[in-house]
Amino acid sequence: MCGIVGALGEWSTIDIALGRISNRGPDSQGIWKCGRGKVVLGHARLAIQDLTPSGTQPMTSFCGRYVIVFNGEIYNHVTLRTMLKNIGIEWKGTSDTETLVNCISAWGIQKTLEHLKGMYAFAVWDINEEQLTLARDRMGEKPLYWGWAGKTFLFGSELKALRSYPKYQPQINQEALALYLKYSYVPSPYSIYEGIQKLPAGSYVTISKNQKNIDEVDVRSYWSLEAAAQNGIDNLFEGSPLDAVNAVESQLMSSIKGQLLSDVPLGAFLSGGIDSSTVVALMQELSSKPVSTYTIGFEEKGYNEAHHAKAVSKHLGTDHTELYLNANDALAIIPSLPEIYCEPFADSSQIPTYLVSKLAKSDLTVALSGDGGDELFCGYNRYLAAMNVWKPMQKTPLFLRQFISFTAKSLPASRWNQLFDTLRPVLPERLKVSMAGEKIYKFSDVLSLDSGEGFYSSLTSCWNNPADIVINLSRSFNPISSWHDLDCVENSMMLTDQKTYLSDDILVKVDRAAMANSLETRVPMLDHQMVELAWRMPVEYKVRDGKGKWLLREILYKRVPREIMERPKAGFSLPLDSWLRGPLREWAEELLSVSRLEADGYFYHEPIRNAWADHLSGKANNQGLLWNILMFQAWLDNNR
Repeated sequence: MCGIVGALGEWSTIDIALGRISNRGPDSQGIWKCGRGKVVLGHARLAIQDLTPSGTQPMTSFCGRYVIVFNGEIYNHVTLRTMLKNIGIEWKGTSDTETLVNCISAWGIQKTLEHLKGMYAFAVWDINEEQLTLARDRMGEKPLYWGWAGKTFLFGSELKALRSYPKYQPQINQEALALYLKYSYVPSPYSIYEGIQKLPAGSYVTISKNQKNIDEVDVRSYWSLEAAAQNGIDNLFEGSPLDAVNAVESQLMSSIKGQLLSDVPLGAFLSGGIDSSTVVALMQELSSKPVSTYTIGFEEKGYNEAHHAKAVSKHLGTDHTELYLNANDALAIIPSLPEIYCEPFADSSQIPTYLVSKLAKSDLTVALSGDGGDELFCGYNRYLAAMNVWKPMQKTPLFLRQFISFTAKSLPASRWNQLFDTLRPVLPERLKVSMAGEKIYKFSDVLSLDSGEGFYSSLTSCWNNPADIVINLSRSFNPISSWHDLDCVENSMMLTDQKTYLSDDILVKVDRAAMANSLETRVPMLDHQMVELAWRMPVEYKVRDGKGKWLLREILYKRVPREIMERPKAGFSLPLDSWLRGPLREWAEELLSVSRLEADGYFYHEPIRNAWADHLSGKANNQGLLWNILMFQAWLDNNR
């Protein structure tokens, strides 16, 4: 795990850029420049494999043609070395970087990428062809920004490195800002800045000096998540449920075993939930000594899951460390968030993720996490809502649902109950349960929707209409869509989450929080063979008895008693609603003031002030809407 940065052309102050991302690689820094200002490559190293100088970067291939800077881990690099044994390479060390650059030398980019198992973002310069190639791993675990600052091509692990380029004058992309308001993160391929993009997961791009903008570049895919999903659905697993459990268990065990490769101390995050507990249980089974596990607990009632993690740890026999924090501990991190995330990012679980990474770094350099389980195995409540609300809704004619929606919004709760009793005979049974009593007010907007994509969007959007918030945004603005209609709405939702929310929110959150503490994180669930197998599993093997992640639960219950794990799903959340009315109120009021919003000139203040007033009065819990705006405002302060 490291940080990379570079340019096609001169960059005399690239050492400053490396300093901005030194947290990603505190062990050493290296710079390589080609003569006559053709290219400059920079690398900040966090040493994980081969801790000797032979693992330092930038690194040149054995043939002398290719120079690489690499961020990530290649888990199958030992196997790849055996495949190269007959071409006369004299290996200088044991690092996966040396393996990677020599695979490129022997096979080229496309074949090399097809053989890799790992998480990675890298840039490789072909001295003969005078071309720079950038590549990113299949699921987007490692970040890579790229684009032009004037006539100079730049790339880097984080935007703050690119901001160090002397001639770069970044301008905020209005469409990216609108997308951020909708999703609380900036979705790929956008970045918050004009002219700079995120390289899509599973792709690579080759740039020469005569290319001057993104429109002239062909981004190529070497692995397609959509294709993997469709292929899995077309070739569903035909074994019994028990066979399916065994197949997933075997693949996950293989993935975890491969990711235990390390020359530095390694452990895991343990929240006490299904995903992290499953990863830790299999890790412990593979380990001859207690696995080091880490959990953050909060003193606020209703937000603490640490005792569940402790129970799992005790049963598995891990070497467990937990740290209980109060509001002040968490609030102290907020001023650092804009620097940590380097573009607007408003998933509030960024705070506990940073804190648990900081805790783990006291002992470790590498930590495994359970991320990906929800998206692969139907774990989010929105997937269950698709089964229990959206599908039953389709049995009721759209005109009737639209009438119900309109009526529900105009009637007081007492009158709605009377109308509900009248409508009960014509409604499907599961829809009756979802709409009972005052719950109709939560579903009134959903009832009138006419597509699965609209249903999904209603559940995942923050500010629904960014054009009402962002000044000078075109009214014709149409948010990008990653929706694909698959065989059922649950699969369509999972695919969309894997392409967007997982890559641009969950993995960004973990990468930045961990790397701010110089900690490498690994995600065994996202081994591409694990992903491909998960798509072969029928939905009915993922959801049973009204609960998601049935396959993972069955794997875990072989190792942890069911009674320890059976409880309602809880996220890694914070009591932001009460904090915004209490200890964060003064900070928030300053950032949300009319004068501040008008002076900055990005947002219409009226809808924001209305949301703030409703929140303070207790009329509504608008923590998501407000945190979204606050994180942008704080980021803006940090990047003026």
